This record gives sequence, structure tokens and C-alpha cells, in this order.
Amino acid sequence: MAVDKSCTTPGVYMKSTVDIAIIGGGVIGSSVAYWLSISAPKSTRILVIERDPSYAFSSTALSAASIRMQFSNPINVAISKFGVAFIRDFQNIYGPENGPFDLGLKEDGYLFLAGTPAQSAILRQNNAIQRGQGADVSLLAPDEVQKRYPFLHIQDISLASLGMRGEGWFDNMGLLNGLKEINKRHNVSYLHDEVNAIKRSGQNIVSLKLTSGDTLNVGQVVNAAGPRANRIARMAGLDIPVEPRKRTTFILQCPTPPPANTPLIVDYTGVYVKPEGDFWMAATQPIDDPAVAFDDFEPRYQEFEEIIWPKLAARAKMFEELRVKRIWAGHYAYNTLDQNAIIGRHPELDNLYFANGFSGHGLQQAPAIGRGLAELMLTGSFQSLDLGQLGLDRILRGEPFLEHNVV
Repeated sequence: MAVDKSCTTPGVYMKSTVDIAIIGGGVIGSSVAYWLSISAPKSTRILVIERDPSYAFSSTALSAASIRMQFSNPINVAISKFGVAFIRDFQNIYGPENGPFDLGLKEDGYLFLAGTPAQSAILRQNNAIQRGQGADVSLLAPDEVQKRYPFLHIQDISLASLGMRGEGWFDNMGLLNGLKEINKRHNVSYLHDEVNAIKRSGQNIVSLKLTSGDTLNVGQVVNAAGPRANRIARMAGLDIPVEPRKRTTFILQCPTPPPANTPLIVDYTGVYVKPEGDFWMAATQPIDDPAVAFDDFEPRYQEFEEIIWPKLAARAKMFEELRVKRIWAGHYAYNTLDQNAIIGRHPELDNLYFANGFSGHGLQQAPAIGRGLAELMLTGSFQSLDLGQLGLDRILRGEPFLEHNVV
């Protein structure tokens, strides 16, 4: 077995049996491991299996690293409320005695723009849901938008929604690396390997076959494999509607740097842009959005010239002079049924748990999802926040629990 020495306590798991195997060591898998490690008996052997410990192509590393309250259903708002509190408090969670650990949370909000009466009605409907969950989100008339952000053209805007607090962006790899470091202190082990077969016996998974050739006997298994989630599910004879969808991100240079307190702006055309230091970060929802191969990270260069630049140049004069500085493509673990997370145990298997299908929201949802799944695994039910609406039952019935506010 190849061992990630940077995050492993030597000798903890150099055996063929573990109590809990987590497939996927990104922010979701590492969050599940964190919450299990602080709640399970100290003797519990927890192993995280990660195929790429560099995380170079992980959804965690390639995300826009942001968090918001502006969702269209209450559970996602509640998940983000816990997430932002966790991120704010991460220095204490990490341990002040272990040195400074600032995730650099910048709470300048999301600004959603509506351009039609129908879009305005959706913002009002969503705002009622968000405020009902205690989120600090305000609706702004066009003149209020202009007063706050005078660089924006607002002649086609009918309404806007702004997160006043609890929305913004932060250090994505900082969160992952911090969780891994805490997990190391809690004797969670990380293994550089890949699952390529699963053995079942009745209602249980009994072992995992690894690419290294080793076989690992398991007590419980967590599927936190991101875009590869359905590949893992199929090894167990199951199926979930999760596939990799490509998203291209552009870092843009502009003669005018981002004004202070500029939010992440979500245009009603589907383009979003946010400050990135002295630069801007932008992306868009693709016109064509097929599933892609697991190793397809070729950016869609044409999206800037064909979609992003024209929309941004129409939104602010300074964006007429945007130039591309850097480009990358990452994958959403896209839930084709309803773009919502899939959380919990599969009814056909007593010891297989899912944390998949986040459709671009996994980084911000990781703290609450990790806590909830750990509770379910250790007590048999969700304790702090009822995540039952995100369970496997609706997947098996084919009944969507839609999240309409996907960026």
C-alpha cells in the first residue's frame, strides 16, 4: 500500500481490516472523517482512501471557493449557515495552540441580478425561504444596486438579491489541509490508493479491492468519490445519477481592479464574476453541458469570447478591457435528477453510506454534511440537522427534490 506520509500516523492501519473506510479524501471525505474522529470511540480505525493525494484535479482544489445562503430550499440554507459558522470558527477548531490558521473568509456577499418579472418573482420567493432560515439577505431595487455598485449598468435589472452577511469566499485548500491535519492528530489514516472492486455479502460490503492489489476488510464504507461516485456505486451493484460535468474558470485582468466590497455577481444571463485579489474570476453555465470523461480537464476556451466577455462588457464599462490571465477546468459531481446532494445509507446495503452529487456546492456544504453523516453512522439518525430530504429514497423513486438556484 502506498501511504500518504504527510497525513498518516504510522502503524495505525497497516492491517487488512478497518472499521470505517472513506472512499475519497477531498473536502467531503475529510469532513466526514473529522466528525467521525471526534465522536466515535477512540479505538475506531478510520481510513480515507484517496487516489490522488496531490488533489491537482480534485473538485475541492478547482472550485471557486465560495459560500452562500441564497438557495431555493430551506435545507440548503441551513447547511450553509452551519458551514459559514464552521469556517469563521476554524482557528478555534484547528486549535490556537497549533498556530494561526486563517481561512481568509471575505464576506462581501453574492449579488443575484434579475432581469424579468418572472426572475424577480423567483428572487422574492427565494428571499422568503432564506430569511425564514435566518439568513441575512436583502432585496434591492435597481437604484439601490446602482448606489452600492455604481460601476454596474442596471438599465435592464428589475430586482437584485444581496447577501449582507454569511456569504463570500475563502481558502478552499486551507479548509481541506486544515481538516487533514486535525484528522492526523485524531489518528485518521490517509491511504494513497484506489478502489477498483467491492465485494458484497448479502446486505453488507465486506471488502474493498485496491489498485495496489491489497484487499481491505471493512466495517462501514462511505462513498465520497466526487465525480466518480457512480463508478463506486456500480462496483457495489447500485446506481446513482451522478456524473462529471465540466466547468471552465477564467482569471481575468482588468485595468480597473475590483472596487472594495464588491460581491460575487451572478448575472441573470448565467455568467458570474467575483474579485480575486487584484484580478477577477469568472465562469458561466455552459450552453451544452454533457457528461465528460473523468480525465477530461481541457478548458472550454471559447466560453470567454462567446459568452462571458460580451455579458460582462454589457454589465460594466470597465469589463470591456478584460484580458484572460489564467484558465482551468474542473468537474462538478453533477446530480442529474435534481442538482442536490445525495446523503445517507442505501436501503439495499446496511453499511454503505453516500455523500455525493453536490453539483458544485460540495466545498461549502462539507462541514454540515460531514457532521450529519457521522451522526447517522454512529447513532442511526441525523441529530443536529435533518438531512432526510437529501436521502436515497427520492433517488430510488425518481422524484426530484430540486435546487433551483444552481450556479
